[in-house]
Amino acid sequence: QLQLVESGGGLVQPGGTLRLSCATSRSTSGYYTIGWFRQAPGKEREGVSYISRNGAYIGYADSVKGRFTISRDNAYNTVYLQMSSLKPEDTAIYYCAASQRRAYHLALNPGWYDSWGQGTQITVSS
Repeated sequence: QLQLVESGGGLVQPGGTLRLSCATSRSTSGYYTIGWFRQAPGKEREGVSYISRNGAYIGYADSVKGRFTISRDNAYNTVYLQMSSLKPEDTAIYYCAASQRRAYHLALNPGWYDSWGQGTQITVSS
């Protein structure tokens, strides 16, 4: 089974930037869509962004459009989430996940994914 490991979380001030990394145990290029999700205390897990197996399809939640950018580095089996203009409401545990499905209109739905990382905490606070 594909293994995913997130890194790059931490404490950041409002308006700051962070880059999350999702490293996979083998290449996902051409095989897996990778999604980023987050879950704040007492809330359901929500989709943040996804990038399709070949990078042709990318999507973002409305709450992060214009602030977050997803990308993949196939040479390093890593997907990144560049986050800027961070807000306190971005505070959550962030997870990456992988799916081999192709119905990209569902790619922000956690149930669409089969493999998950352990998560990394992001706290946006002054």
